[in-house]
Order: sequence, then C-alpha cells, then structure tokens
Amino acid sequence: MAQAASRGAANRGAVNKGPWARRLTWLALMLSIGGVSAALVSAWGTGGGAWHFRTGFTILRYAFFAAIAGGLLAIVALAMSQRARVPGLRTRNVLALAIALLFVGYLGRQIYTARTLPAIHDVSTDLEDLPQPRALQVREDNLEKVPDMDRADLKALEPEERWKAIHREAYGDLKPIRVPWTVEETIGKAQALADKRGWQIAHVDPARGALEATETTRFFRFKDDVVLRARKAADGKGTIVDMRSISRVGGSDVGVNAKRVREFLKDLRQS
Repeated sequence: MAQAASRGAANRGAVNKGPWARRLTWLALMLSIGGVSAALVSAWGTGGGAWHFRTGFTILRYAFFAAIAGGLLAIVALAMSQRARVPGLRTRNVLALAIALLFVGYLGRQIYTARTLPAIHDVSTDLEDLPQPRALQVREDNLEKVPDMDRADLKALEPEERWKAIHREAYGDLKPIRVPWTVEETIGKAQALADKRGWQIAHVDPARGALEATETTRFFRFKDDVVLRARKAADGKGTIVDMRSISRVGGSDVGVNAKRVREFLKDLRQS
C-alpha cells in the first residue's frame, strides 16, 4: 500500500515536471540557436556595411551570453526530462547543449586569444625600415593609439616606439627571409601565392620588388592590407624579402596579421 502510494506520488511529480521540462527545452533551443543566428547576423551586417564593427561586436557579445544561458538551461531541462519521461525532450536538450558548447567554445577561444595577445594591428618583419605601400593607404591613426598595457616602461615611450617594443616582445619571430631567386622572380612567385589565396592585388612592380594586396577575412569581412618588399641581398646572393600586414579597422587583430605573415613567407620560401 505504501509502495503504491509512493509510486503514485512519483508519477504525479513526473507529470508536474513535464510541462516545465518542455518549456525549458524549447527555451534552451531558442537561446542556443538564437545565439548562433545572432552571431551570423552580426557578421553579415558588419561585413555588408549595415552597421559599425563595434555594433557587430556588441551583438556578438550578447549572442555569446545567450548561448551560455541556452547551454545551462539545456542541462537543467535534460535532468527534468529524465524524471518526467517525456518522449523527444532528451534529444532536443542534447542538441541545444551541443550547439551551445560548440559556439561558446569557439568564441571563447577567440576571446582568450585576444586577451593573451597585445592589442596591435600592424606587424612587419622590419620595424626600422617599414615596407611602405604606394597604391594602398595606411590608416591615419595607425600608430596613434598603442596600448601601454599598464606598464610604466611602455607609458614612457612615444606611441611608435611603444608599438615597436610590444611588437618585439609578441612577434619577435617575424624576420626577413632570404630566397635564392632574383627580385623579379620573387615578386612573381609572391603574386602567384597571393592569387592562390584569393587576395585582391592592388599593385605589383617586379622591377622595383613591390607587391601590395588586400585580404578579406571570412567572418566579419574585415580588410587587411599586405605590403611585400623584395630587395637584392647585399652580398649579391639571392633576395631579401620583407612583409607587412595591417588591419584597416580596430585596435587588436587577434594575431591574424602575424599568422598571415608567417604562413605566407613560409609558403614563399618553399615555392
């Protein structure tokens, strides 16, 4: 008799949890999928020029929080659905949780990278003799707002010298490379690599050893400008190649420019 009463109470409890489990499940799905959708909309609007990139980042921030909330609700709803024994809820909650985890994990990794790298957007293999573009233009405020990272030694420096100091610490591995070809051959190979990457060539002058191009990032459609300079080595053996990559907007490039330079010069050396 007591066991039957206990089972009856348990069944009533499961029935009572059923509607709440359904509501939370749908809310978890809406937040998880909505977060991803909002991120796509923010990228589309920014890339299409519908709003400023800072507005896009604001939307992305809220999308991130929405996905976190969706994932947490999915866990709660999953536990409730197990007790309520409502068909189909487990699958929906697992889906909501998976979407939230993938999105939050990806975006969280980007946020971590942004916080561990300095907020600069201009990188070069030669800091004392920067490759300068002719066809493309360097933004007017390019080195005006260089972060001091709350360090007294950096605060004491002028913006450009501060940028150089930060650059040397973060990207000290970026150096000119030597290749065995003539200047003209080097620019030809570099242009072929740029074309293969889908970059928009703005200027090429094999005789002068110059190549300028623009790469558009996939997600927010940001445009980063590249300047490649090739000069005959002082000892006459081969060509010295320098490269510079500059973001047109923003203060931090999340390491994208340095990665671009590393990968391009590596491929150029092996071409």
